[in-house]
Amino acid sequence: MTVSPAATIMEHFQSLPDPRVDRTKEHCLTDILTIAICAVTAGADSWVAVERFGHAKEAWLQTFLALPNGIPSHDTFGRVFAALDPVAFAECFQHWIVGVAQATAGRVVAIDGKTLRQSFDTTSAKAAIHLVSAWASHNHLLLGQVKTEAKSNEITAIPQLLKLLELQGCIVTIDAMGCQKDIARQITTQEADYVLALKENHPTAYEEVSTFLDTAVVEGFGRYPYDYHETIDGDHGRIEVRRVWSTSAIDWFADREQWPGLRSFGLVKHSVLSVSTPVSSAVTT
Repeated sequence: MTVSPAATIMEHFQSLPDPRVDRTKEHCLTDILTIAICAVTAGADSWVAVERFGHAKEAWLQTFLALPNGIPSHDTFGRVFAALDPVAFAECFQHWIVGVAQATAGRVVAIDGKTLRQSFDTTSAKAAIHLVSAWASHNHLLLGQVKTEAKSNEITAIPQLLKLLELQGCIVTIDAMGCQKDIARQITTQEADYVLALKENHPTAYEEVSTFLDTAVVEGFGRYPYDYHETIDGDHGRIEVRRVWSTSAIDWFADREQWPGLRSFGLVKHSVLSVSTPVSSAVTT
């Protein structure tokens, strides 16, 4: 599907197959989809609420929708969405969300995996649902999700999720599970940059990089170029200090040619200080 980033909901969903037979089509599929998406975005959580939204906003909806028979009933919304191809709908929806992010200048795309609480069933041996999600930080938008069988499968799910996204010009951030050479290569192939967390799951590289950075911090980096940033936050009776050092000096890293687009290393140190609040007391005699 090739649709401009600024395209409307109707244009993004124009390729979605209509599951209805012609004799039952009293409403346009794009009208049903547009009303439902707008209603859910506005907070509707049932088909009755979607219908109520449609009637409340009918005058506005008529400015860009056909509405040949007015606002569909809640039963119509329910039947149509139950009959839609979920895979095809998800693909159109993700293209629309990515288009919205592009139109509003999406910047950082955070990839993260989460296990849904209480999604397991021990009686039927059903494992918990684990999702890998892409979040547009600047836009506060969920760009897409891929379901995996377990957290260990994030390595295979992340490339699938990346393929769904338009990443040109973005910075993709991923935790240690996604710190893989093939994933870095895919991100750069999609014309984006990456920030990957390096931890003990790459023991040799972790030892090499951490030793260099720890020594450089102690020695003030010497002849190496570097940047430094510090933030201090206080809340709930504690003070959090975050310090970050980064350097573009990577010539010493033996494996640098295996990481496409590698430009710098960074070190993050986080410390928490507890704050005790003095309690005043009065003594009477």
